[in-house]
Amino acid sequence: MQDIKVAATGHARLNSRRASKGIWKRIVQNWELYIFIAPAFFYFLIFSYGPMYGIQIAFKNFIPTKGITGSPWVGFDHFERFFHSYYFWDLLWNTLSISLYELAIGFPIPILLALAFNEVRTGFFKKMVQTVTYAPHFISVVVMAGMIITFLSPSTGIVVHIIEGLGFNAPDFLTDPRWFKSMYVFSGVWQSAGWGTIIYLAALSGVDPGLHEAAIIDGASRFQRIRHINIPTLIPTMTILLILNMGSLFGVGFEKILLLQNPLNMESSDVISTFVYRSGLVDAQYSFSTAVGLFNSVINAVLLVVVNQVVRRTSENSLW
Repeated sequence: MQDIKVAATGHARLNSRRASKGIWKRIVQNWELYIFIAPAFFYFLIFSYGPMYGIQIAFKNFIPTKGITGSPWVGFDHFERFFHSYYFWDLLWNTLSISLYELAIGFPIPILLALAFNEVRTGFFKKMVQTVTYAPHFISVVVMAGMIITFLSPSTGIVVHIIEGLGFNAPDFLTDPRWFKSMYVFSGVWQSAGWGTIIYLAALSGVDPGLHEAAIIDGASRFQRIRHINIPTLIPTMTILLILNMGSLFGVGFEKILLLQNPLNMESSDVISTFVYRSGLVDAQYSFSTAVGLFNSVINAVLLVVVNQVVRRTSENSLW
C-alpha cells in the first residue's frame, strides 16, 4: 500500500513538472505575444491592484505622520459612522436614482440608433448622421460641462432663449434640484449614445443576409425583419452590456456631477462619489472617505456577481 502511495506521489510530481515545462515552452515560443500584453498587465498591476494595499486605512484611524502600518486599527467604526449619518440615505437615493434614470434612458437609445443606422441605405446620409452622433463622445468632460452651463444659462443660454421665444417660462436648469438629474442624464445620452451604437452595429454586421432575403420572399415587412432577425441577434450583446452597467450602478462618475454641482442643486446632485471626494481630499478625512469608497465598490461587485448569476440561470449569456 505504501509503495502504491509513493508511486502515485512520484507520478503526480512528474506530471506537474511536465506541465510546468510545457507552460514555459509555450511562453518561450510565443514571447512576442507576452511582450505585447506586458504594458497592459503592468498598467493594471501598478495602478489598479497596487493601490489596493491602501484599502486597510478604511479600518484604521489613518495618521499621515505614522503611515499606514503605524496608524491604529478601529475596525468598522468608519462604516458605522457613515451608515448612521443623516446624509446616508440621501446619498444612496441620489446615486441610485441617477444611475437607474441613466440606465432607463441611456441603455435603449444606442440600440434604437443602431437598428436605424442599419436600415439606412444612403451612404452619404448614413455617414453624415453617424459622424454627427459620434462627435460628442470626443468632447472632454470639462468642455461638455462648460457647454451645458453656457446653453442653459438663465441670461445667455440658447436653450433658455428658445423656450422663452416659444412663449414659455424657462426653468432654472442649473439651480433647480428637480432639473439636475434630467440635465445630467440627457446630456450624457447626447454625448455617448452615438458612440455606444458601434458595438451593436458590429453585432448586426454578423447577420446572415440570407435570413433577410428569405424573410422578404415570405412577405415579411421591414419591422417584422427587425423584430425577428435583428433584435434576437442583439440580445447577447445587450445582455453583456446590461450586466456591466448593473455592475457599475453605484459608480456614478463624479467629474461631470462635480462640475455641474452648486450649493443650490446639492439636494439632488450630491452622490457617493462626490461625497468621497469632498470628505477625502477637501476635508482630509482619509480613513472615512476610504471606507465610504470601499462600501461603494463592494456594492458594485456584489451587484455584478448577482446579476450575472441571475442572467446565467435564465439564459445562455453571461460574463462567466
